[in-house]
Amino acid sequence: MAAQIAAVIIFLIMFLLIIMDKIERHIITLGCAVLTMVLVFGICMHSMTALTETLNVAQIFTKGFWYAAGETSESSSGINWATIIFIAGMMIMVEGMAAAGFFRWLCMTIAKAVKYKVIPIFITFMIMSAVLAMFIDSITVILFLAAVTLELSQLLHFNPVPMILSEIFCANLGGSATMCGDPPNIIIGTSLQLTFADFISNTGVLAAASLVLVVIFFYFCFRRELTVGTEDVGAEVQRPDPKEAITDRKSFAISTVIFLCAIVLLVTHAQTGLTVATIGLGIAILTLIAAGRNVGNVLKGVDYKTLLFFIGLFVVVGGLEQTRILELIAAFIGKISGGNLHVMIAIIIWVSAVASAFVDNIPFAATMVPVIKSLAAVNGVDIETLAWGLSMGTDIGGNATPIGASANVVGMSVAAREGHIIGWGRYCKAAVPATIIVLVVVTAGIWLRYC
Repeated sequence: MAAQIAAVIIFLIMFLLIIMDKIERHIITLGCAVLTMVLVFGICMHSMTALTETLNVAQIFTKGFWYAAGETSESSSGINWATIIFIAGMMIMVEGMAAAGFFRWLCMTIAKAVKYKVIPIFITFMIMSAVLAMFIDSITVILFLAAVTLELSQLLHFNPVPMILSEIFCANLGGSATMCGDPPNIIIGTSLQLTFADFISNTGVLAAASLVLVVIFFYFCFRRELTVGTEDVGAEVQRPDPKEAITDRKSFAISTVIFLCAIVLLVTHAQTGLTVATIGLGIAILTLIAAGRNVGNVLKGVDYKTLLFFIGLFVVVGGLEQTRILELIAAFIGKISGGNLHVMIAIIIWVSAVASAFVDNIPFAATMVPVIKSLAAVNGVDIETLAWGLSMGTDIGGNATPIGASANVVGMSVAAREGHIIGWGRYCKAAVPATIIVLVVVTAGIWLRYC
C-alpha cells in the first residue's frame, strides 16, 4: 500500500509540474524518476527486480530488440528503449534535411505549383502538413511551414493566422495516421508490437476520412478572411525561386534519398523483420556519414532534452505499473463500461482527448498503454481495437487548445515573433469544433468497423 501511495503521489507531482511549465520537462521527469527508484522500488518495495525491469537495459542486448523476424513478443515494462532510439534517429535525419533546405524548398515548390494563389496554397499546405507529419515530427513540420506561410503572407498580402491554425491542426491529424507520426503512436506501437502497416490501415483510414472533413470545415471557416487584401496583388510581384532554398545541392540530394529510405524501411519493417530501433539507428548513422564535416552541427541540433524527458517519464510510469496501480485503473474502467466494448472505446477516446487537450499527450499515452493491456486481458476484447481508440484520442485531443500539443505552441510562437498574436479565444474558436468533428468521426468509425 505504501508503495502504491508513493507511486501515485510522485506521478501526480510530475503531471502538476509539467502543467505549470515553470521547470523544464526533462528535469521534472528525471527528478521524479529518481524519487520512484529510491522511494518506491527501494524504501517501500525493497525490490531490485522492480528496478531492473523498469530500467529494462537487458532488452537492448536481445536479438528480438533489433530483429523481430516476423515474431511478436511481449513487450517488457519500464523504459521503452526502442522508442528512445527511433526518435533520436529521426531527429538526426530531420536535422540533416533541414540543414540542406529541404523543407523550405518543398513549401516554395508547392506554392509555385499553384501559381501563388492564396486559397489553393491554403488547401495544399493543409494537406502537405498532414502528409509530412505522417513521417516527420509535427514540431519540425510546423516550424518550417509556419515560417514559409508568414513569408508568403507578406508577399501576397493575406492574414497568415488562419493558415497557421489550419496547418497546426492538420499536422497533429496527420501524425495520428502512422506509427512514426506522433510520439504517442511510437509508444503504443513499440509497446504492443504493432507495425507501420497496422497503423496506416486503421488509424490512417480514420485520419484520411477526417482530413477531408477538416479541410472543408476550415475552407468555409476562413475563406473570406484569407481573401481580404489579396485582390490588388498584381502578377508583377517578385516570386521567390524554390531553388534558392537549397543550401547545398549534394546534401539536399543525399538527405532526400535517406528520407525515402526511411519511409520504405518503415513501411516494410513487418516483412523485413527490422525493428523501429534498428531503422532509427541505421538512418541516424547514414545521416551522420553524409553530414561529413557538418556532423557536429547535426548532433548539436538534436533535442536531447526530449529524449531525457522520455526516459524519466517511462520510469515514473513503470512505478505505477510495478505497484499494480494501472491494473486498478483498468478494472475501474471495465466496471464503469460493464464490459461493453462500445462504452469502453468511447471512454478511452473521449477521456484521452479531453486529458490531452490540457496535459502533454506523451505521458498520458505512456500511462494508458498498460491500462488497455489489462482491459483487454480482463474483458476478453481485442487490444488493437483499444489501441486505435487510445491513439486517435491522444493525438486528436491535443488539437483543441493552444497547449494541447507541442506543435501548437511552436506554431503560435513563430506567428507571435512576426507580430501575429493568437489568443486562446481565437485558437479555440476554430480548433474546438474541428476537434469534436474528428472525434465523432473516429468514435463512429471504430464502432462500425470493430464492434
